[in-house]
Amino acid sequence: MGSIETERRSEPRKILDEYYSVEFSVSGVEMTYQFKIWNISTKGMCLLVRPDSDILTHLRVGETMQMKFYRDTASKPADVIRTTIHHITKDDTGKFRGHYLVGLSMARD
Repeated sequence: MGSIETERRSEPRKILDEYYSVEFSVSGVEMTYQFKIWNISTKGMCLLVRPDSDILTHLRVGETMQMKFYRDTASKPADVIRTTIHHITKDDTGKFRGHYLVGLSMARD
């Protein structure tokens, strides 16, 4: 018998697989940012951000904001969900070397 690995992500897999991209604005910036959601981090749902992106100067670990989550089908509406920046980690060795992984955690109300 093999061992059963416990899911350690902060959101159930069903929620992570439900959304394709996310859109949000940050205070003091007129631009709206949109990112594809990646499940590449061992810590869960992430945004992949280029190292030269201006958004990195505006995000803080622990910050909570309203984000609009889109599904991969237009037949279902987007959801606006209170979301916390869980981590901002530079990928030094992986497939996306040099990029930043911004981990998101959806608030549970």
